[in-house]
Amino acid sequence: MDTTTTATEPWRAPRFWLFLQVVARGVVGLVARLRVTGDVPDELRHGPLILAANHINPFDPVVLTAACRVRRIAPRIMATGGVFRAPIVGAAMRHSGHIRVDRRTPTVGQALEHAAAAVARGSVVLVYPEGRMGLDPGMWPERGKTGTARLAFASGATVVPVAQWGAHEILPYTAPRGLLPALGRALVRRPVIRVHFGPPVDLGEIDPLGPGAAARATEAIIEALTATLVPLRPDEPDLPRYVDPTRPTETRRQHRRSRPNGADGN
Repeated sequence: MDTTTTATEPWRAPRFWLFLQVVARGVVGLVARLRVTGDVPDELRHGPLILAANHINPFDPVVLTAACRVRRIAPRIMATGGVFRAPIVGAAMRHSGHIRVDRRTPTVGQALEHAAAAVARGSVVLVYPEGRMGLDPGMWPERGKTGTARLAFASGATVVPVAQWGAHEILPYTAPRGLLPALGRALVRRPVIRVHFGPPVDLGEIDPLGPGAAARATEAIIEALTATLVPLRPDEPDLPRYVDPTRPTETRRQHRRSRPNGADGN
């Protein structure tokens, strides 16, 4: 269900979605200690704006929902169609005005059109530029898909990177399998989860109509997201301290991240 009314009326977050943000803040507070740093410019808080976040764990959406509540932002989330098909969660997603992405289907391109229209109506849209839950061995952002860059070009909206770290200590990669034991451990340990809103990504020197523009903009977004993540894990520069044994890894889409003083990346 699309909660918008007309194509010209600014989008307003449904009260149901605002309520769910409060619930998410409470849930995260039960199982973790949430630390939110950084912010977005006041003039962008209610859109148009694109939030580009890294994706490391099934608990990420709850963490980002809670962090956005702390920063008084109510984003529309681009999520895979499978979430919308879930019996309860799917209904909540539809009633909250989020945007469905049916990957690997003929209609997948419609998601970009819907997201661009949402941004044009003044929405904040949250996207995962990696296009999936990352499988990088070090849990750094992978090479991104071009959808976020194309959305930025189509809408003209500012892109703000949002890095998160710690959600992988709450739920296993295989959740809902192993969900209850993991939550029990989290309730006792309450690990720290950090979320940081970084400075806007500078895409001003990239001509949207130029050759390779989407690829160059995607690289800039992933690089900014990686730089935003670095200070959240200062004692884990290469590999995570906590390793989820259920999480597979692969290097096929590994992003070669920049390092200070010209050092080699991963």
